[in-house]
Parts: sequence; C-alpha cells; structure tokens
Amino acid sequence: MKSLTRAEEQVMKVLWQLGSGLLMEVVEAMPQPQPHKNTVATILKTLVDKEFVRVEQLGRIHRYHPEVTKEDYSRSSLTNVAKGYFEGSFSNVVSFLVDEKKLSVEDLELLLKQLKKK
Repeated sequence: MKSLTRAEEQVMKVLWQLGSGLLMEVVEAMPQPQPHKNTVATILKTLVDKEFVRVEQLGRIHRYHPEVTKEDYSRSSLTNVAKGYFEGSFSNVVSFLVDEKKLSVEDLELLLKQLKKK
C-alpha cells in the first residue's frame, strides 16, 4: 500500500471519522487552524489518484468516500515501520517501546492477555 503524507493522513482521518463527506464538510471537520478549501480539494484529488478515496458525483458537487479502511492503513503503516526500522520484527518494536518508556508493564500484561485469547 502506498504511504501518505502527513496532510493526506489528516484528511483521511477526517473521512474515516465522517464516513464520507462533501468538500466543505471535510474542511469544517479539520482541526484548527483549518486549511483553505482549495488545499483540501487538492489533497482529496491526490487521495483519489492514489486510490485511497473514491468520488461520488452529485450533480456539480462531489461526495468523497474512503476506499481504504483505517485498520488496513494502520496495519500497512505499522508493518512498514517494523520492516524499515526494526528488521521486520514486531518484538523489536515492542522492545523499543519498552526501552523508551512508551509501553508500561500494565500495557504488556494487557497485550499478553489479548494474545492468549487469540
């Protein structure tokens, strides 16, 4: 899966939250300071070109729908981080997070419980 820029990810997060939206709905849902509508329109066009978003024609206006789920994109992004920085090892990712004090013992215990369930 292709990667997204920070601005593209921000627009995708809004679309995932909305489910779908018109240009002005997307702009209004963006965090402050909101980008100009032309900027968002350009980002949406790029997302369509990258096949992350599809366009529904409603006369002269467009409704934008996410074509990639947040879960699929998150999975792909995390896999790319593991491959690019941790020799493809998710245990190395977890070790790094523990070393950086980003993951607590309680978090690790919760992860173990979830793994045992599956």
